[in-house]
Amino acid sequence: MTYKPLFSRALGLAPGRLHFAAHSHHLWPDASYEAQGRAWDEANRHADRKWDLVFGEVLPEAQRHVAAELNLPDPDSVVFAPNTHDFLVRLHSGFGRRPVRILSTDGEFHSFRRQADRWVEAGQAEVHRVPLEPFDTFAERFVEAARGGAYDWIVVSQVFFRTGGLFDRIEDLAALARPEGPWVLVDGYHGFMATPTDLRAVADRVFYVSGGYKYAMAGEGACFLHAPPGFCERPVVTGWFAEFGDLAGPPGGVGYRTDGGRFWGATMDFTALYRLNAVRRMLDEAGLNTAAVADHARGLAARLQSALPEAGELAGAEVLNSVEGDAPRARFLALRHPDAQRWRAALLAAEIVTDVRDDVIRFGFGLYQDTADVDRLVDACRRALPA
Repeated sequence: MTYKPLFSRALGLAPGRLHFAAHSHHLWPDASYEAQGRAWDEANRHADRKWDLVFGEVLPEAQRHVAAELNLPDPDSVVFAPNTHDFLVRLHSGFGRRPVRILSTDGEFHSFRRQADRWVEAGQAEVHRVPLEPFDTFAERFVEAARGGAYDWIVVSQVFFRTGGLFDRIEDLAALARPEGPWVLVDGYHGFMATPTDLRAVADRVFYVSGGYKYAMAGEGACFLHAPPGFCERPVVTGWFAEFGDLAGPPGGVGYRTDGGRFWGATMDFTALYRLNAVRRMLDEAGLNTAAVADHARGLAARLQSALPEAGELAGAEVLNSVEGDAPRARFLALRHPDAQRWRAALLAAEIVTDVRDDVIRFGFGLYQDTADVDRLVDACRRALPA
């Protein structure tokens, strides 16, 4: 089945391109274009009073969409920011000791990796990283490290951005979480709306951060944090948006909202939330949910995987996250090979967009592709990368 009509504008702007980077810069559906215009219209129609609309309608709708997707008990636990880095900084600021003792992995995205390295340089953190490889033992090794160490902060990805491996022991980490520490943060950027995710059982103990740039199809600026009640109640880095609502704090001191809004920053562009809301409504109207989209992507990934022997040099790559049955998986196929960088450049020259991380080339799948596109991809690889 094809869902390409939902993306007619984006596809029409580059009709000769094969875009297999849905896991990176997901193309935007037509609904988001209309939402972008609506944001402009309403900002100018309401002018100074637009904030009543944003905080009264746009923001609550976005909170409800995120809460429904993750099965969170309270939409007010969700707060938004232009990027996930903002939330990392605010969380780190909330610890009452230095250096902050952090347990993480050697496979986290750059927003955390770089900041953590700088905290270490500045004496503000000590970081122990558990290696991802060998991946078949990673989850057990990570949980054991979490149980055995005196850590303040445990940071791990739901789906690892380079390899596509999934971490399935969040409940074990949640069992360790305490308001006094450790705090558990799950980076869900490659999990949110990529694979069905149910946080209800851990929502009272685990932070979860993600955004709309990838599988939520909303573009930049729609990042969010789910904050469990009672954890990091007074982050030191705080914006003036956190002053509004049900406040708590010491007499005469700085008050904070008691819900997820305690992590608010300051003035931001809410256009991305218009896009997020429009995309969620589009999916509802089309009868699609994350499970259905993930199943569509799984079928495309399986088709590419089975055709790799006929895909030129790709036949020699190691598949890091093979499609196996109906198990939850990343929305991309990760292939490791020393020539991954060269392959990506050759494919880009042939108008085939993928992306590469070190020696891993990744092919991402979404609703704007169909089986004919995968067949075109295989044929193009055979021509661009002859074995």
